[in-house]
Amino acid sequence: MKHIYFPLLLSLLPVQAQTTPKEKASDYPVHQKVATMELAAEYLVHSIPSPRGSLFARDYLVVEVAGYPSSASPAAWKTEQFVLRINRKRLLRTEAAQMVAQSFKYGDIDRVPRVIGSAGAGNGGVIFGQPPNPGRFPGDPNATGTDPTRQIPRVPDQNPSGQEPIQETPPEVLCVHLALQDGPFAKPSGGLLYFPFSGKLKSIKTLELIFESPDGTKATLPLL
Repeated sequence: MKHIYFPLLLSLLPVQAQTTPKEKASDYPVHQKVATMELAAEYLVHSIPSPRGSLFARDYLVVEVAGYPSSASPAAWKTEQFVLRINRKRLLRTEAAQMVAQSFKYGDIDRVPRVIGSAGAGNGGVIFGQPPNPGRFPGDPNATGTDPTRQIPRVPDQNPSGQEPIQETPPEVLCVHLALQDGPFAKPSGGLLYFPFSGKLKSIKTLELIFESPDGTKATLPLL
């Protein structure tokens, strides 16, 4: 298997990837008029949406934002214009998506998600995602992966067509792909914001997203 250098993977993504905004601003939990656009947001906690479910960004609070230009002239934003305020005191600045990507790619081994599932019923099932059990004594019926005479049910072929499977986008690439892009936009646009946070979620009583437009106008969207 060939390895592709990480920065090259990022360079292969579309420049204006981001997320697909909902049809209208009112489809989000909160929205507010600011400058030349309607700004909308949704608090995703630690989740980053992906085609196969949500990725878990343990060290970040994730907010999806969308902007809807309200005039013929383009609206504009930069990630640095957004601030997250916790409990009306603590302010969090946005983290660059590339830093979030590094946390996925080079995070501690205990942060890597492991899927443990089972097939079959009773003691005759097959367990996936766990190391083999060598057994406590010869002939232990609970032993797995060590006795060549023990017949383990065959796992169904996940690709019966034989065609080349579609490669999933790595998490470290996806989080950059979905991040908010700086610059002007004439059509509804959106993306994810990442705020570094290592505290406990239950300590958050109120949560507000603050945006300051280039003309100095501010909008405060209550997320919690």
